[in-house]
Amino acid sequence: MSVEETGDTAPARGGRRGRGGGGGAAGRRQARGGLNLISLPYIHRQLEPTDILSLEAIEIIENNADILMEEVGVIYSEDEEALQMWKDAGADVQGERVHFPKGLCRELMKTAPSSFTQHARNPERNVEIGGKTTVFAPVYGPPFVRDLDGERRYATIEDFQNFVKLAYMAPAMHHSGGTVCEPCDVAVNKRHLDMLYSHIKYSDKPFMGSVTAPERAEDTVEMVKILFGEEFVDQNCVLVSLINCNSPMTLDGTMLGALKVYARANQASIVSPFIVGGAMSPVTVAGTLTQVLCEATSAVAFSQLCRPGSPVIMGTFATSISMQTGAPSFGTPEPGQVLMGAAQFARRYNLPFRSGGSLTGAKVPDAQAAYDSANTLLPAMAGGVNFMLHAAGWLEGGLVSSYDKFIMDCDQLAAQQKMAAGVDMSENGQAMSAIREVGPGSHYLGCEHTQANFETAFFASTVADNNSFEQWEIEGELRAEQRANKTARTWLENYSAPHLDPDIDEKLKAFIKDKKDSMPDAFT
Repeated sequence: MSVEETGDTAPARGGRRGRGGGGGAAGRRQARGGLNLISLPYIHRQLEPTDILSLEAIEIIENNADILMEEVGVIYSEDEEALQMWKDAGADVQGERVHFPKGLCRELMKTAPSSFTQHARNPERNVEIGGKTTVFAPVYGPPFVRDLDGERRYATIEDFQNFVKLAYMAPAMHHSGGTVCEPCDVAVNKRHLDMLYSHIKYSDKPFMGSVTAPERAEDTVEMVKILFGEEFVDQNCVLVSLINCNSPMTLDGTMLGALKVYARANQASIVSPFIVGGAMSPVTVAGTLTQVLCEATSAVAFSQLCRPGSPVIMGTFATSISMQTGAPSFGTPEPGQVLMGAAQFARRYNLPFRSGGSLTGAKVPDAQAAYDSANTLLPAMAGGVNFMLHAAGWLEGGLVSSYDKFIMDCDQLAAQQKMAAGVDMSENGQAMSAIREVGPGSHYLGCEHTQANFETAFFASTVADNNSFEQWEIEGELRAEQRANKTARTWLENYSAPHLDPDIDEKLKAFIKDKKDSMPDAFT
C-alpha cells in the first residue's frame, strides 16, 4: 500500500526438513486446544473463470498498451542498473524513462512459469500458485489495529504475532501473509526481522518477504536459507513478496531493488500496480486496464531479465475514488471489472494472477464492511484469482487490521472454498438412493443418505446465527462481530505453536541479534 487438493511436498534434503519444520505432526492435528479447526488445503477450483472481456476488447486494450509502452514508456527511477539492463535487452532508454518496442515484454515474459509451488516449512502446507488454484492470504500493511476491546490504536509486535497465530489457526487461510500489521513499537529499520521471525516461529504456513528496502529483502533471503538450506532456496520458491508499481507508470528504486534481490534468488514476486481509479489511472475500466498492462508486463518482464525462469505473479490492486471527496471507495462495480479483465490478460500470458480480498472503507465491521468485502471477494473468485492478498482482516481502506473482521472474513473464505469446489457429481452427490427411498410426499430428514451426509452436506458458518429469535435473545443478543470477537479470543487462548527445530531457532535468533546490534534504532 485463491475437488480440493494439497500441493507437492518438498523433496528430502538430508534431514533438513525434519530439523527446520518438524511441523508435520502438528499439521496433521485436526483440532487445536479442543477446537475443531480442520485445516483446509488450498483451493483447486472446479468452476471455470468468468471472462468479462470479448476477444475484440482484449485486442484493443493490448494494442493501446503497446502504443503507450512504446510512445510514453515507464519510468524506472533511482536504479541505473535496471536502466542498463533494459538498454541491453533492446529497449529505448531516455533518462529514467524506458520505451519498449512492441512485443519485447511479452517475449521476455515467456520464461516465467505458469504456476509454481511455494514451499512451507511444513510440507503439508505447501501451496500451488497458478492455473486453477486459489490461495488465501491475510491483510497486509495497516499501521493501526482495532483490537479485541474495540480500541483503534497503533499496532504492536504482539498484535502482529496474534494475527499470525489467527492465520495459522484459520481453516480456510492457506498462507501466513506478510505485514499483517505494522508493529509500530519496533524500530523501522529492524521490525522486518521480528516480523519474519514471527511468521517462522508462530506458524508453519508459507509466508511473504520484506520489500521496504533491498537490504531487508537480502535479510529475508538469508533467514530462509537458515530455515530451509541454501541449496533448497536456490532451486525452490519459499517466499512470495509484494512489489507495488508506483502508478501511474513508475517503478521506484526501493521496489526495483527488492525485486532484483528476490528474482535473482529464484523467489517469487507479485508485481502489482496499486491504482485508485480517477487519481492514479483514468476513470474508465478500459483505460485503467491499459495502464495496468503497461505497468505489470514491464515489471514481469524485468523479473525475467534478472533471472529467466524465476517465479512471478502478475497482479493488480484497483479501487475507485469518490469524485465528491477524493477518498478511495471499495466494493464498487468498476474495480471488480478491472480485476476480472486483468485476470483475463494474466491467463492470456500464462501467468499466475493476484488481486481481490475482503476490502472495505468501513471504520468498524458493520454492514458496509460486509457488503464491500463481498463485492470484492466475489469478483475475485469468479475471475479466477490465484493469490488473494487482504483476504481477511482489512478495515478502513487498509489503515486498520481488525481482529473481529479477520474472523468474519475467514468464515466467508470457508464458504468460498465450498463454492469453488463445484457440484459433486459422484454417485453420492447424485443422491438417487435418497430420492428412491423417500419417494413422493415424504421428507428427507430421516433417510439413510441424509444421515450419512448431514455433517458435511452444507457449509455451516461459525459466525452467523440462524437460530430462533428466542434462542438468540437467551444467548445474549450477540451481533456477528461480537460472536467473531469471542471466537478470536478463544483461538488465541487455545493457540499451540507448531514445532520449530531448536537448533534452527537459535541460528535465526543469533542472525537477528547480529543484525540489530549492527545499527542504531531508526523510527523514520
